[in-house]
Amino acid sequence: MTPTPKKKRDLLSLLDLDVAEIAMLFSRATELKQSLKEGHTSQTLAGRTLGMLFEKPSTRTRVSFEVGMYQLGGHALFLSSKEIQLGRGESISDSARVLSRYLDALMIRTFAHENAVTLAQYATVPVINGLSDHFHPCQILTDLFTYEEKRGSLAGCKVAFIGDGNNMAHSWILASTKVGCHLVLACPVNYDPDPRVLNLAQQQPEKVGTITLTRDPREAVVDADLVITDTWISMGQEQERQRRLRAFHGFQVDMSLMRLAKKDALFMHCLPAHREEEVTSEVLDGEHSVVWDEAENRLHVQKAILEWLMLGRI
Repeated sequence: MTPTPKKKRDLLSLLDLDVAEIAMLFSRATELKQSLKEGHTSQTLAGRTLGMLFEKPSTRTRVSFEVGMYQLGGHALFLSSKEIQLGRGESISDSARVLSRYLDALMIRTFAHENAVTLAQYATVPVINGLSDHFHPCQILTDLFTYEEKRGSLAGCKVAFIGDGNNMAHSWILASTKVGCHLVLACPVNYDPDPRVLNLAQQQPEKVGTITLTRDPREAVVDADLVITDTWISMGQEQERQRRLRAFHGFQVDMSLMRLAKKDALFMHCLPAHREEEVTSEVLDGEHSVVWDEAENRLHVQKAILEWLMLGRI
């Protein structure tokens, strides 16, 4: 009897993984990182191909996925929306059907989260959300991995997110339901996280952490184990620059703010950073910062994700 093929998995948000799977991904990422440090690369994805659809350009996403596939023995194709038929009016659903015939997995970095959802719906191969306006699952997994690598479990820890209630804020909201941290988000008026994401977090069966919203960055940071910020002006928001700079006045992460956190608190930023806007260089380059380890870990965590999705195992 022919075995029933396994249903393909996608990674569109942290909701696509349970707690045990996250732990297994981190274990594998640790193995892959150590192996590379010792000069060894795995060939687990030899002969496999990853299509990378970019509607939004990126440094870390493109390089980490492309290098990751190479180190695993596979191949990655950069597919700009301007250079394939998506940019000439072909629907995402039709592109998904065609690309699935050529590739073993797809990664999309897009604006509207619905684009990633549609791609996953019509593709017969796994789809990874490399970033959308709602979620950034590869980055949040990397952040969780980096904290665990440096300090251990986030369960019971206080996490302060300062700034825009954007895709990273949304991702941390979902993360709190998985790892049991106490998340405090300090956002200006009119820049809160999407209430639908907050409702989604409340509906999760785990719901082991807590989520608090405040207008006061100082309140958020007091006794925090981890302080996080993100750019105030994301790609596509450049025309809003002056309005956003006014709205986010007082939300900069500087050393006076960091001193309110625990003495050994860590600072994270998914990068790129706008120095002297959302964060000062003193913090970004200082003793609390782990942003460069965080950036490197995208490579190792994503390699574990690629193996999981393409091989159907962790």
